[in-house]
Amino acid sequence: MADPKGFLTTGREVAKTRPVEERVKDWNEVYVPGSLLPIISKQAGRCMDCGIPFCHNGCPLGNLIPEWNDYAYREDWAAASERLHATNNFPEFTGRLCPAPCEAACVLGINQPAVTIKNVEVSIIDKAWDSGDVTPQPPERLSGKTVAVIGSGPAGLAAAQQLTRAGHTVVVYERADRIGGLLRYGIPEFKMEKVHINRRIEQMRAEGTKFRTEVEIGRDMPADALRRRYDAVVVAAGATVSRDLPVPGRELNGVHFAMEYLPLANKVQEGDFVAPPITAEGKHVVVIGGGDTGADCVGTAHRQGAASVTQLEIMPQPGDERNANQPWPTFPMLYKVTSAHEEGGERVYSVSTTHFEGDEDGNVQALHLVEVSFEDGKLVQKPGTERRIPAQLVTLAMGFTGIDQSNGLVEQFGLDLDERGNVARDADFATNVDGVFVAGDAGRGQSLIVWAIAEGRSAARGVDRYLTGASALPAPIRPTDRALTV
Repeated sequence: MADPKGFLTTGREVAKTRPVEERVKDWNEVYVPGSLLPIISKQAGRCMDCGIPFCHNGCPLGNLIPEWNDYAYREDWAAASERLHATNNFPEFTGRLCPAPCEAACVLGINQPAVTIKNVEVSIIDKAWDSGDVTPQPPERLSGKTVAVIGSGPAGLAAAQQLTRAGHTVVVYERADRIGGLLRYGIPEFKMEKVHINRRIEQMRAEGTKFRTEVEIGRDMPADALRRRYDAVVVAAGATVSRDLPVPGRELNGVHFAMEYLPLANKVQEGDFVAPPITAEGKHVVVIGGGDTGADCVGTAHRQGAASVTQLEIMPQPGDERNANQPWPTFPMLYKVTSAHEEGGERVYSVSTTHFEGDEDGNVQALHLVEVSFEDGKLVQKPGTERRIPAQLVTLAMGFTGIDQSNGLVEQFGLDLDERGNVARDADFATNVDGVFVAGDAGRGQSLIVWAIAEGRSAARGVDRYLTGASALPAPIRPTDRALTV
């Protein structure tokens, strides 16, 4: 146990954010560099090393949280990094982007603020990179087997790294111009600077993983050609079809999916544009969708100089405390103020968009909404609550509906889909097509980054067993697992 009295003597402290007026002028990560180092050892010491560590179950990866908390408390950063990497290929991603279901399951959280597990995690991995403890781990020998991974998001990268380290020759295919999937183009720079992706890619290259960008399987390369070339295929293409809003005026200029808007802002940071083709500068911006992607749109609009930002959510505002139907250690739906929300804007709950209003040139100029409630499970509009708000840029951030079928990938492989439109798979993450596996959102549906990495690791074990008859690779989850998270 780290500090037997730590949870009694030390209060919860989290990473400090830079002043709003400073950070909205740049795209750097919002946190004060180095603010965790003076406090993180004591924060790790708050871990009680529970007899039954429910944080393990809250985390789909089964992270060994009490163990690396103990090492962090003792400032044995190399040992902490080893324990962290034992279950997670990319802790710098999850430490920045995961909503931390492990903290929701922390036993201390029953009656006190939970251990800052996420902050400890990111401190360990950042220290490991700074100290040179993260090095390539190439296989000792090659198996002679080849694997293609379709998609370079967290699931695809995790599967590729595991399979490369198992000795297989792995090639990752990405339809975008850079590796990283939604990590690259869906996550704003202020949430995770892309240096974290770049150095992992270099580590994977040094281990032997190969990458092919601007190749869309099903369109640029047919599926049968891929199957002839490789002994196994992992489909990790994500659930990239954005949920639409079919209301009058949807066709107006200025109404965009979030994944049309956010990637362009990231491409400016990559040096592809001086200014983004879609910008919030000087405009009244409305973000439809109250989740993390919506918050990313809010923060991006602030940095582009929006005149105003309003975020709409059809559901009621969550409470500050757990509901009775979301008891510990499940992941509760609580009111969350992200760094983007700290920077300004208005959040409006229990409203539904009825239509968009355009000007004489076909550009959106306003949005009409109405208050709603749920009665007997049905959405009901409240008469007399209609109103109009200005909107020259609208982003739709209402989630994703499934894998992209427009490019022929699903059809050409002949993949079966489940009742939710995801690629069906068995206990080994194998599809109905021999030698073809699926991992991440393509098989699970829209989910968290920590689930994507867990699925990639688990699918890698299935592929390894398929290729060699046995596998020593870990499989943290089964396809049907839901653990303690939503």
